[in-house]
Amino acid sequence: MYFINQKFLVAGMSKSGEASASFLLKRGAEVFVYDDLISDSVSAVMQRLEDRGAKRVFVEELQSAIDNCDILVISPGIPIDNPLPVAFRKQGKVILGEEELGALYLRATAVAVTGTNGKTTTVSMIGEVLNKAGKKAVTCGNIGNPLVGEVEDLGFDDYAVIEISSFQLETLINLRPHIAVICNIAEDHLNRHYNMENYVYLKGRLIRNLRESEYAVLNYDDETVRNLSSSTRAKIVYFSISQKTNGAYLSEGFICFGESKIMAVDDLPVKGIHNIYNALATVTVAKLLSVKDEDIKDALTDFKGVKHRMQTVGEVNGVTFIDDSKATNIDATVKAVESMTSPTVLLLGGKDKGENYATLFEKLKQSRVVHAVLYGENRFKLLYSATESDFFSISFCAEFNTAVKLAYYIAKQNQTVLLSPASSSFDKFANYEERGDAFVSLVEKLNEY
Repeated sequence: MYFINQKFLVAGMSKSGEASASFLLKRGAEVFVYDDLISDSVSAVMQRLEDRGAKRVFVEELQSAIDNCDILVISPGIPIDNPLPVAFRKQGKVILGEEELGALYLRATAVAVTGTNGKTTTVSMIGEVLNKAGKKAVTCGNIGNPLVGEVEDLGFDDYAVIEISSFQLETLINLRPHIAVICNIAEDHLNRHYNMENYVYLKGRLIRNLRESEYAVLNYDDETVRNLSSSTRAKIVYFSISQKTNGAYLSEGFICFGESKIMAVDDLPVKGIHNIYNALATVTVAKLLSVKDEDIKDALTDFKGVKHRMQTVGEVNGVTFIDDSKATNIDATVKAVESMTSPTVLLLGGKDKGENYATLFEKLKQSRVVHAVLYGENRFKLLYSATESDFFSISFCAEFNTAVKLAYYIAKQNQTVLLSPASSSFDKFANYEERGDAFVSLVEKLNEY
């Protein structure tokens, strides 16, 4: 791509939007930047880019920018059926996502990870294992570090460990990782993808263009994932808790690969069956990249987990508080609840993603959850599902801050307050990180009383 003669419209001033615009400006492209949701942080990003030569597009100038620009680069938060990409498509113009732009210029060996849940933890585990083995590996993508911002610093001998969401897969065509991992597939983002068929198709795109010399690492225990094996030419390598596979598997309390016992499950510092799956995927990738068993064990034994994923953030008067703000769908919350070892008051709510919450409340009836505090934009839908499922140990409020305080007052000594919302954060917060940080701040204030 010859940048100097091209005009790019970069839409969505998130981290990925800023990284894309910066990448293009550095190469002499004419760059226009636009966001229809203006906040202080978005304005600050636009000002930084304007200082470097970008041209800011206001709403009344958008049609002119569409007509004049050659290529649209969209952030993951912008759906492919948004009016802006639709307008570009009608004119026969190119639409790129940030990760697609990065993939076009990536020289490093790529390890790509997708799935409904466990992506961030698995990517973080793989990154730590590779670095422990003396390789230069950078975790990037949906983890919060845009791929396009790393491509220049990664050479042919390095590794890009890339988290990829279904949003990014809408526009991702040219990434061909050496190893592609699909952790699991459960109902999620149906408000954007409309139905499970579309969602599963997008997840499967990650492995469709792999060659015979590359690897698709799949969760054997997830039937939907296992069935994707027929959609790729790559070598299939499975990981499983239920049986021995040609990848990593669980046997007599040990994570194994081939005939080797890599480590005891009890040595994993992060607990829960979901983290065993994450570790199995990690071990499979590591062994395919010829990492020594002792380096894998050392890295996973030292792994401290991911921020906002089952993080114990404090204790107030005998009540423990756990931040699982990253649980933005039902499957993630169910896994979190199943890992609890004490009576739990659960914080549920946020922005609806089109899921059926009846499944969640049926699971809660069989769990250690003794009470649920429902809050946020989707609280009425949650309340309806709870009562339909005969789950009546609930409280109800609108605001997040009130919900956290209410959960604390309800919890007894030696019980846990778990923020695992089963919903996105976009009703009140910019992202799940901001929601988690707000939770931590509120817990700290409770300690002051």
